Amino acid sequence: MRSGIIAIVVVVIAVIGYLSVYVVNPTQQALVLRFGQIVEAPKTEPGLYFKIPFVQNVVYMDKRILNLNMPPLEPISSDKKRLIVDAFARYRISDPVLFYQRVQNVLTANRRLSTLLQSSLRSEVGRTSFVALVRDDRSGVMENIRRDVSANAEELGIEVIDVKIRRADLPDANSQAIYARMQTERQREATEIRAQGEEQSRRIRSRADRDATVIEAEANRDAEIIRGDGDAERNRIFAEAFGADPEFFAFYRSMQAYEAGLQSGDTSLVLSPDSSFFRFFKDPTGVNAPAVEDDGGTGISTRSPSLASQ
Repeated sequence: MRSGIIAIVVVVIAVIGYLSVYVVNPTQQALVLRFGQIVEAPKTEPGLYFKIPFVQNVVYMDKRILNLNMPPLEPISSDKKRLIVDAFARYRISDPVLFYQRVQNVLTANRRLSTLLQSSLRSEVGRTSFVALVRDDRSGVMENIRRDVSANAEELGIEVIDVKIRRADLPDANSQAIYARMQTERQREATEIRAQGEEQSRRIRSRADRDATVIEAEANRDAEIIRGDGDAERNRIFAEAFGADPEFFAFYRSMQAYEAGLQSGDTSLVLSPDSSFFRFFKDPTGVNAPAVEDDGGTGISTRSPSLASQ
């Protein structure tokens, strides 16, 4: 009987001792409550602490940075574009006492913080254009949302560390319409550029043709001038040569006539041996040539091979 009582007393003392201590982990902070009222300062350092059993109880809170994921929103930007925005926030419990008094647990805190974040995000996107949100000032928009949410979250004992926008884009239907419009604009620009290039090409080609015609005309003009000067110079030389030695000049001209008239071909020449054309054959000086009738100054008559054969 005595042994049983002693065992019971030992068990009771062990239970009371177990209920009199609590442990705070490095990732936790604790509040000691007495009938729902906070009676001690929050325990933020890890270690072993004591409490009054059956009277006081301990509430643990996370000391790490917590994540808040939001469902995608569809706000309207300042340029009247409907967007799909996917954002999230990171926060931590900065004041455990205030946090417990206002929201008590993380689940309730997430709901309250999500409402604040959605309201701030809609308000900030409504003041921002689509281009600024997507490209030009996205970081500035996120910082403005963070400051606004953090100011309201301080009343809940929460410090908002960061707010990020994962995705900000147009709905699929709007995106397809914008892509089609962009494609049409690019095609129009390409057609305009091709037309301008074709116009410039034709202008360059016509200018080149005109320049070629002018150059060719000038070349022909210069050639005719040079040819005329050459003919004049040739006639002058011939005239000087004839004036210097008429007999040699007549002999030279006759040799040229022999060379041109006695070539092989389809034309036959019917000439009299006494023709003046052959005067240099009978007399090297060409002086004692027989008299012939006037034949136009050539002494040559031509006829076709058929007449020559007859």
